[in-house]
Amino acid sequence: MFERVTSRSPRTSLLRTRAAILAAGLGTTAVLGAGVAVAAELQSSPAKAPVAAPAAKPEAQVKAPDKAAAQAQAAAPATKPQAAATPSWVKPVKQYTKTASYAQNGARWAATHSGQDFAVPTGTKVYAVNGGTVVKAGGNGAGDGPAYGNAVVIKHGNGMYSQYAHLSQVNVKIGQIVKTGQKIALSGNTGNSSGPHLHFEIRKSANYGSAVDPVSFLRAKGLSL
Repeated sequence: MFERVTSRSPRTSLLRTRAAILAAGLGTTAVLGAGVAVAAELQSSPAKAPVAAPAAKPEAQVKAPDKAAAQAQAAAPATKPQAAATPSWVKPVKQYTKTASYAQNGARWAATHSGQDFAVPTGTKVYAVNGGTVVKAGGNGAGDGPAYGNAVVIKHGNGMYSQYAHLSQVNVKIGQIVKTGQKIALSGNTGNSSGPHLHFEIRKSANYGSAVDPVSFLRAKGLSL
């Protein structure tokens, strides 16, 4: 058998070739046209500014003090330092030399010595060792006998008494309330005395014969003589 060959005319082939070229040309034109259109659109549109990155937040700042509060603080009075507390017990004289002691034997006493002697010049200030009420004051040992000379006896809040003797001057009176460390007399050489000094006693009552060791008593109060 013979294969049938379809013959094509030169005119038909030419037309088809032109059609393909035309189609290809249209495609290229379309692509180029689209590119031109996009470029025109980009050129006509205003450029958008780049979005700025958010600024870093500053670190927290210390809040300035309120003006009214600052003025009030400046106007407030400065705190005053607290005054030192007054000691509960003090020495009867500030500077002295201890001589005859409690319970010491001697020819000058009918029995053992009833207190502590402090050698001081006549006129030395004598202080109340603790606050209290004056129950005896004056000559003749304030009622305890001439051996004591001028004397003072003070009753204290703890039920004990203090006595001060051989004074040259008495500066308080019976019934007077005195404070710890208050001047009550001046030392002297009155009564049965071999020289200027202060005779000091701590007693359980206002009267002679009830004395205790004054050095030990004051030591228990935190005071060393």
